[in-house]
Amino acid sequence: MNRIYDGLSQLAVRSVLVCGLLFGLLSGAEGQSRKVMKADEFYEAGGWAEALRLYKEGGNLQTIPKEQMGLYLFRVAECYRHLGEYRQAEIWYSKALMRDCPEPKAHLYYAEALLANERYDLAKEEYEAYLKVKPHDPLATNGLRSVELAVAWVDSPSGYTVKPMQVLNSRYNDYSPMYASADYRSLVFTSSREGTLGKEIHAATGEHFADLFASTSNSEGRWSKPKSINSDVNTIFEDGTPNFSTDYGTMYFTRCRTAKRHGKLGCQVMEASQTGDGWSSSKDLGLGADSLVFAHPAISPDGLVLYFASDMPGGFGGLDLWKVTRGGPNDNWGEPINLGSTINTPGNEAFPYVHPDGTLYFASDGHPGMGGYDIFKLAKDAKGATVVENMRYPVNSPSDDFGITFQKEHEEGFFSSNRKGGRGGDDIYWFYLAPLEFNLIGQVNDQETQTPVANAKIRLAGSDGSLQTGTTNDKGVFRFMLKPNTDYVAVTNEKGYLNGKLKVSTRGKTESEDMRVSVAMNAIAIEKPITIPNIFYNFNSWELRPESKEALDALVELLNENAGLVIELGAHTDAVGTLEYNYELSQRRAQAVVNYLIEHGIPAARLRAKGYAQTEPCVVDAALNAQYPFLPLRRVLDEAFIASLPDEAQREAANQANRRTEFRVLSMDYAPGKTPGAPKSSK
Repeated sequence: MNRIYDGLSQLAVRSVLVCGLLFGLLSGAEGQSRKVMKADEFYEAGGWAEALRLYKEGGNLQTIPKEQMGLYLFRVAECYRHLGEYRQAEIWYSKALMRDCPEPKAHLYYAEALLANERYDLAKEEYEAYLKVKPHDPLATNGLRSVELAVAWVDSPSGYTVKPMQVLNSRYNDYSPMYASADYRSLVFTSSREGTLGKEIHAATGEHFADLFASTSNSEGRWSKPKSINSDVNTIFEDGTPNFSTDYGTMYFTRCRTAKRHGKLGCQVMEASQTGDGWSSSKDLGLGADSLVFAHPAISPDGLVLYFASDMPGGFGGLDLWKVTRGGPNDNWGEPINLGSTINTPGNEAFPYVHPDGTLYFASDGHPGMGGYDIFKLAKDAKGATVVENMRYPVNSPSDDFGITFQKEHEEGFFSSNRKGGRGGDDIYWFYLAPLEFNLIGQVNDQETQTPVANAKIRLAGSDGSLQTGTTNDKGVFRFMLKPNTDYVAVTNEKGYLNGKLKVSTRGKTESEDMRVSVAMNAIAIEKPITIPNIFYNFNSWELRPESKEALDALVELLNENAGLVIELGAHTDAVGTLEYNYELSQRRAQAVVNYLIEHGIPAARLRAKGYAQTEPCVVDAALNAQYPFLPLRRVLDEAFIASLPDEAQREAANQANRRTEFRVLSMDYAPGKTPGAPKSSK
């Protein structure tokens, strides 16, 4: 990935990733040409493009000692990998391994090249081969996971649309686009195309030193041909990866200065202020030593936190993400703080970006993804913990994807990638996610008859504070539009019915959806029993079992939502045991339910407990008939019928149906401080 390790971001990472073990082995070998010796020097300094040119010009395979051939081929492959030319890298890693290359990471890097080239089966084999030598290496274990994810995500893409920006791209590297105006009609990005101020060819990339270029769009959304900023911002050195304050009056960017030999770089974060049509002379923020990497600045919306990538000591891998803070816009920046192991890995994290809503995005090759560098964002899981979330395909690809920017109001913006099919090395891509549309389509039916309940009132409350109201049509249907990432509670109300209730959520949904639901409403009939499902007691006991809690809590909720109800809790048994014993058992069971309701805030004046023993056998309704077809609809499950059933399993099912807890509405006029009307009957 040339823009991470080379050019603008080559930085001091040369000392992190280059295999120092190889230095001198090739250049000191007898018979090696001066070009190969020079290539070794560029290789050690991270000058991949120049090293590759010299290796190919001076590397006569016939003159390289057999025992050093694997190392030579490995170095050529490494140059191709750092230049983002994964097809060639794959070929040369394969050659190196066939010549018994002693470098253990040859298998790892070969696997990465295979993954980038979408050769998933071979990539899996190479990751596994490397893990035999280096067990538990997180880069390899993540690589194996990436093989699985790449296949799965391509088969099941996210809803984003991604298109290359042909007018912005060149045959050179074009990357790190950033919106530069509040109307999103100005874009600034990094490019090594013709027209840069630095005319020398960079040893790391084989291209010009990068500069900042700008493009604007017209009212039809057509972008202009990019032009160099040509101000005090661009220099003969590497200048790029722009980021802007919320008012677009301040630009932060990276500048990497070269040393005289082999293009060694140190990078610093720079700041410039807008002055009319241009930018003021830039100043170094002074985040650290000139010889280290301080790159890819990203300012928070309030301007008080600056994120950046660095290889400074104290990190977890190659490049880490860090931040500095300040108390006010005119205060000095504090000491760098590492963002920690949730974000940073033994690999590399770079190109941070803060969305206008405050969400942090970044690129990483250390977290499981699709291969190469993927774009990630910080999110919260169901428990509120911070997690790293992959943006998936098609924003991410098996190649390198990085440098993203968003509009504030829409899920739209730009990012950069060196995926196949591009015009140059790194190209700029536009992405867009159509607004998610969620339609709630509900059907309200009578619980017993399953007929539609027309003209029922619906109240839909959202976790965002929204409230919608409506009514069902003559077919019992209602419709609402829902917002993304919102929880909803719908309450149905109709005269003569207990309130119905349902919960729906769009949280975590990434695709538009018509959400179809049904609500069953129980008609209120004085003295008519309504079975409470899933009330369980221990055998021969009135002690409620823990699994009854959900049903009992639902009853508490129902009574709270229908505050005028006075009910009787009736418990029933099967015919096993004496009538006297079953009366006592059922009475105690009914009282146990009443006690639970009182403990959970239901006034005792609204509750009655009554045990029925086996005196009122269950009558089979539609739901019970659907569960047990051998129980005829409207059949009374008395002792004679149960005895007639052909096997023990059917008899037990019938007895179980008789062992139930029900409630009956005794009156509907309860009010605190008022004695409720006497029930018509207490049986």
